[in-house]
Order: sequence, then structure tokens, then C-alpha cells
Amino acid sequence: MNDVTEPVSATLAERAKLALGKRNLVFIGLMGAGKSAIGRLTAQALGVPFIDSDHEIERVSRMTISELFAAYGEEEFRALEARVLKRLLRSGPRVVSTGGGAYINERSRRQIKKGGVTVWLNAELDVLWERVSKRDTRPLLKTENPKQTLENLMRARYPIYAEADLTVLSRDVRKEMIVEEVLTAIADRQKAQSHD
Repeated sequence: MNDVTEPVSATLAERAKLALGKRNLVFIGLMGAGKSAIGRLTAQALGVPFIDSDHEIERVSRMTISELFAAYGEEEFRALEARVLKRLLRSGPRVVSTGGGAYINERSRRQIKKGGVTVWLNAELDVLWERVSKRDTRPLLKTENPKQTLENLMRARYPIYAEADLTVLSRDVRKEMIVEEVLTAIADRQKAQSHD
């Protein structure tokens, strides 16, 4: 892969920024979909702050996500996640990447829908597996058959992720291409709404 990064078209970024207004852009999707990497680059293109909700949860709790899961269980973790997201989405515009389960939690999903425009980074199983199998930091994948667990998560979560405002296919291409598709989707959504 070529490491030379081509900047995203400034006019496209301006159109997307105008379409967003003061709303937040919230990335949702399964672990390994690229929410943090694509979110960070999208925020740079838009000239707005980027926040990774998992990093924010770790910062306020002074524990890693894995430690939180181990110490308190998933239910308590989701309650903390919902509180952190509510605070993060209070003001905008900013780009927020969320943990894979955030949008599945009904309370968090309501806050995310209210607090911004959602982009689902939709990825195929093989793409996700290739990305997540390299690191041992995913509490939900600490199972006997992690690839099967990932596939089960896809089956359970994809119908809920499909409620997102926008869907962009995450695949193995230059990150800038995905960012450009995200910005185009935001700008085109605004155009479509203004013609309704």
C-alpha cells in the first residue's frame, strides 16, 4: 500500500461541514471497522475535534475497557458508557467514535441519535477478523472460538447498526478513500434533505 496521503478535497470537506452544522458526527460499527482511524481523519478534514468514547471512558474511570468489563461486567460498563456519551454529545460539532456495543445499548442509541448524525462503518467478517485478530484487547472476543463470536456479534448487531443515518463500507483501501466517502455521504444527505 502507498503511504503517501492525499488530502481530502477542501470543497468536499466544506460542503460536509456545512451540512453537519453544529451537530456531531458519530461513528458506529463493530470492533475493527475503523471507527477511530477513520473518525480521526474525518475530524481533521472537517477541522473539528475528535473524541474516542472508549478512550474517554478509560480516562474518567482510570481503568482499561478490559479491566472495567472484568471488574464490573458488561451491564455496568454500558451504564458508564451511556453517561460518558451523553456528556460528549452535549456540544458540537465534533467527531465521536464509539465502542462496538454502544449503539446496541438502547439508552446510548437514543443519545447518539439525538446528539448527531450517525455513520455505520459496515465491514465484512474477513476484513474485521484480519484487523482484530492481531490484538488481544477485545473483552468480547476472549472466547474459545473468537471468529465465530465475531460472526455472532455481526448477526446480532448489524440489523441495529442499519438504523444509522449513513452507511459506508469499510474495506481494505486507503483510509482517505473511506473518509472521502463519509464526507460525500454527509454532503449528499444534506442535499437530499433540502430537496424533500
